[in-house]
Amino acid sequence: MFGEWTASSPMADISGVCILVSLVLIVAAVIDGWQLKVPNWITFPMVLTGWIASAILFGWSGLAWSLLGTVVGLALLLPAYAIGGMGAGDVKLLAGVGAWVWGTVTFYAFCVSAVVGGAIALVMVLYRKKFKHHKDQFWAILTEIFIVRDPNQLSAMAADRKSTMMLLPYGIPIAIGTIAYFAFMGLLL
Repeated sequence: MFGEWTASSPMADISGVCILVSLVLIVAAVIDGWQLKVPNWITFPMVLTGWIASAILFGWSGLAWSLLGTVVGLALLLPAYAIGGMGAGDVKLLAGVGAWVWGTVTFYAFCVSAVVGGAIALVMVLYRKKFKHHKDQFWAILTEIFIVRDPNQLSAMAADRKSTMMLLPYGIPIAIGTIAYFAFMGLLL
């Protein structure tokens, strides 16, 4: 799909890569939960070292798959960032995952992370007994996306609404979802 990481590829045997990525994700999630920010000192080195490791281990084709994985990670979260739905650190964190584990794994890890993020958000809303408030905000945001369609204007509207919303540090669902996907696929053994 987005990278040649299958059971028969050389990357399939590298559980150390997934363990390293998991450790970085845990650190990023803790910081994001604490500061509501994934710092550049985690994301930029993660991306760069993913490119370097792929190039060293697999040559030019490895670097190409790593670059494609980075693009996949960026592309999956950039739309949400563009309209003010998440921070740039979260986007760069998933790009770092892509740099290390390439596109296909990044895509599936994102899918699991999205489910985890939705579940966490629902629990947060129900725990704080703010279901109607957030349901109304959700429909307002969805309506704005279809009517306004201008990312700059949507971002400004999201910034205005930010103080009334519960914030979900998305580094946490990215970490949980990615590590869960690694574990489910047997990539941590």
